[in-house]
Amino acid sequence: MKVTRTKAAILVEHHQPLVVAEIELPETLAFGQVLVQVHYSGICGAQLNEIEAAKGPDPFLPHLLGHEGSATVLEVGPGVKRIKPGDRVVMHWRQSSGIQSETPAYGWNGRLVNAGWVTTFNEHAVVSENRLTPLPEDFDLRVAPVLGCAVTTAIGVVNNDAHVKIGQSVVVFGIGGVGLNIVQAAAMVSAYPVIGVDLYDAKLAMATTFGATHGFNARTTPDLTAQILRIVGPAGADVVVDTTGNARVIEQAYELTHADGRTILVGVPRKEDKVTIYTLPLHFKKVLKGSHGGSTEPHIEIPRYLRLIRHGRLQLDGLITHEFSLDRINEAITALRSGEAGRCVIALHREAA
Repeated sequence: MKVTRTKAAILVEHHQPLVVAEIELPETLAFGQVLVQVHYSGICGAQLNEIEAAKGPDPFLPHLLGHEGSATVLEVGPGVKRIKPGDRVVMHWRQSSGIQSETPAYGWNGRLVNAGWVTTFNEHAVVSENRLTPLPEDFDLRVAPVLGCAVTTAIGVVNNDAHVKIGQSVVVFGIGGVGLNIVQAAAMVSAYPVIGVDLYDAKLAMATTFGATHGFNARTTPDLTAQILRIVGPAGADVVVDTTGNARVIEQAYELTHADGRTILVGVPRKEDKVTIYTLPLHFKKVLKGSHGGSTEPHIEIPRYLRLIRHGRLQLDGLITHEFSLDRINEAITALRSGEAGRCVIALHREAA
């Protein structure tokens, strides 16, 4: 291995700041593994959920986090065919083509540090081949991480989960990194109206630049449900997407959905927060569905999105609102928790190796 030690942010204990420290990499690459130098990492709500144990206690602590990033390949293990040293790649949590390797184990002060098939809160990472997709040489590595989750999940929600048709009405609760791109994707397929709902006016203003036709601040709008129905019609919206994971918002999203419509859940409630709905409409044409990364196939869909970006049909400018160093990652997490940030990125290596 060309690199034996690297700096990383480690989740040691739930509800506590991440520990930034130097860790030891595995001595060799196993079948299907790839060593990369990470340039930028995004931070997603999934990492907040892991830190806060939203799905329950984690039996694998301590471990590394992060599932969207950009990197340069330094070395490949046995069997790797799709990726070669020198490639610039996007790192993603959804499986693509290629080998699914065993997960790597790192060392830290005599302790084992677990990791999944991809982690991005570390300056160097051992990643499974099927979590990497090559990028063009001239693609901006700072914005590339959003192709690892935010953009791919959002477009997948619109295309693969909700199957939005031309002229259908779409309501999006939560205008963060994923929600903003759901708005953009809905506008790209000529949905109308496209309504954004958030707690911050600045995010709603940003949504209008990405294709939202209307925006509502849920904190200050009296009788939000009535206001939305006034626009989409009394029967409800064709598609309502929740990205917040708030149980009460999920209930509201379901109630706002047309009897023939689709409610798509991107956000995940805390384990103890139960959602109560009337299920009879589900026996007919109403659909309630949880999204798993927009059912995206990265090796197929990322190249399509790269083509759209190159020709100005898919907008990435403005998605990233904050940038931090790895040493300040806990500040970045605080900014994301505040609800005022769009997508935060962590700068690990600003220039290619």
